[in-house]
Amino acid sequence: MIQHKGHEGHKGKTLTALTLVSLVSLVFIVSAQNAPAPRTLDKGDRSNIHSTRMVVLRTADEWQALWAQHAPERQRPAVDFSREMVVGVFLGTKPTAAYSVAVLSTIDGGGALQVKYRVSEPPSGAITAQVITHPYHLAAVPIAKATDVRFEKVQ
Repeated sequence: MIQHKGHEGHKGKTLTALTLVSLVSLVFIVSAQNAPAPRTLDKGDRSNIHSTRMVVLRTADEWQALWAQHAPERQRPAVDFSREMVVGVFLGTKPTAAYSVAVLSTIDGGGALQVKYRVSEPPSGAITAQVITHPYHLAAVPIAKATDVRFEKVQ
């Protein structure tokens, strides 16, 4: 129980659970604002992975296996798995060149890692190149202890 020592009208009143939840939420918001931005390892619209997929890779072996599927003809970017892990979003097959995806941030808290990403699509009626693409974004982020990972699409 937390005692509030505010002005006379609230002196000695106990903080409610809602106030405690608000305080915890504020801590997560401040932490997220101070979190380093994801470091792009590879981003584009030409992946050999043609299905929609969200990935979290915590070891060099997992990174090597994914890269062998994604772009085996190119050199794999370096990742220090003692400090970083890889998160990624693959959008699958798209009918035009106007699609893209960006991993925006990660928040490690409350027992879960939240990966926020944004998808850009062509506006209705837009004239775009009619070519099959496979948009993706792979990023290195600080190691998260959370085993529960949630990908959240944001506007």
